[in-house]
Amino acid sequence: MAAKQKVSNQLLAGSIQLALLLPGLLPSPASAACTDNTIQGGADCAAGTGATSNLLDSIRTITNTLLIVVGVASVIMIIIGALRYVLSAGNEKATTGAKDTIVYAVIGLIIAILAYAIVNFTLGQFK
Repeated sequence: MAAKQKVSNQLLAGSIQLALLLPGLLPSPASAACTDNTIQGGADCAAGTGATSNLLDSIRTITNTLLIVVGVASVIMIIIGALRYVLSAGNEKATTGAKDTIVYAVIGLIIAILAYAIVNFTLGQFK
């Protein structure tokens, strides 16, 4: 049982590390938005796309990345729960734990999708 908990903790730690690392590896929309380095070009860029647009794009990119990470983690946890259920061999305590793992993974996935919808709706109000 301790080995299963250790694997689950390692998956969680790996998912968190990936979530923190991945946004830094993605290309920044701010770097491609303004290429004119003159004063007038900077003013035009600030008037056109501005820092708010870049901030909204950054928030949207981070949200999408985290949704992918949460989705992958949820699918992995559903698979682990299914394997625990199959391998429980009729043990009621193990079966209940496996069902709980699957239910919590699905609930987490639903919450992540709702959070994604709320963030995109909110960001859409600022455009």
